[in-house]
Amino acid sequence: MKQKIFHGWWMVAGFMAIATVAWSFALYGPSVYLHTISQSHDWSIGLVSSALTLAFLVNASVLGFVGSAIATYGPQRIMALGAAVMASGFATMGLITQVWHVYACFALMGLGWSCLSTTAITSSLAPWFDRHQGRAVSTALLGASIGGMIGVPILLALISWLGFARAMLVVALVVLGTVWPVSFFVLRRRPQDLGLYPDGATAAESAGVKSAKKWTRTEALNTSALRTVTLAFGLALMVQIGFLTHQVSLLLPAIGASATALFVTLAAVLAFFGRILLARFADHLDVRVIACGVLLNAAISLSLGFLFSTQVWALVLAVLGFGLTAGSITTLPPLIVRREFGAASFGAVFGITAMLMQIMSAMGPAFFGVLYDLSGGYQLPLGLAAVLNFFAAAVIMRGRNTLTKESS
Repeated sequence: MKQKIFHGWWMVAGFMAIATVAWSFALYGPSVYLHTISQSHDWSIGLVSSALTLAFLVNASVLGFVGSAIATYGPQRIMALGAAVMASGFATMGLITQVWHVYACFALMGLGWSCLSTTAITSSLAPWFDRHQGRAVSTALLGASIGGMIGVPILLALISWLGFARAMLVVALVVLGTVWPVSFFVLRRRPQDLGLYPDGATAAESAGVKSAKKWTRTEALNTSALRTVTLAFGLALMVQIGFLTHQVSLLLPAIGASATALFVTLAAVLAFFGRILLARFADHLDVRVIACGVLLNAAISLSLGFLFSTQVWALVLAVLGFGLTAGSITTLPPLIVRREFGAASFGAVFGITAMLMQIMSAMGPAFFGVLYDLSGGYQLPLGLAAVLNFFAAAVIMRGRNTLTKESS
């Protein structure tokens, strides 16, 4: 008799689709919105970047509750609501006429994205996988890399064909048309609700698994293990979000729209392959060592752009090299927290971790934008971003193997 596919893997497929649209339009899309709104209204890059920072701050303010809400109510309602809020932000973005409109639309985008983000996806999958949690999370978040491949080219094509206002209305409909069917027909709260066990294991196999300690947020935050994850990836994600929202503005003056779309897409393809490698090895290797290597690669790529900031080839290689790390930097924090703190504590522990990381990462667009305005170019922000990633690599290794000592 042919064995049925474990429903957890259908969840993974559904989250891949959700991640594709969420990352296409809420992470990679802002680099297009930033440039288009700035050019259309003759507003400075720094001004529009500050609205993006607000969006990420709004996102951060609710992330601490998203994991717990999903654990309590299930992902169906939370993600359907998030899609509606995000779509409203996109639909009204094309109607912007005043500066405060930018802040309002981006705030709605950030609020909606909190319910469709890495935190939401990994919290939803935490009860479904134990042995294969690295593969499941990395596979689901391949959608984020797919979003990076298709998001910017689709947005640029839609804006060229329909204009900005109509293009954003189409984006809103795509978000709803993707997330709502998955939420209502695929997502479930936990495997036990369907008479199943994590990883598709049998009742006997599940009974043999030892229960992990249940951590409170306060206990977890008092550990070096969680603090090092929060600090290292807070800095790394600040750099990543800042760089990704500015990469179009970085490349466009030097190589034009078509080449920019090509290389941004190629960077996302590399992120896709980076996530495939992570899915292949994350369940078998020390994820902190993997994280250190990823952060060092990001730092070296940014250093290349800093040292040769006037050379087109260096800027292109910086975008491509950073792209290879982009997917893994997003995926690694929940993998580390899930492995070190367990499934029972994941929603609460990673929720507060993600909130703190997002508060730090929200500074990314403004970090790049303000430094660009002050220095007249991207060399200074690229150099400082490289230093931050070198520091983050050292911090993540500092927390290695500390949890066992602190718990004993």
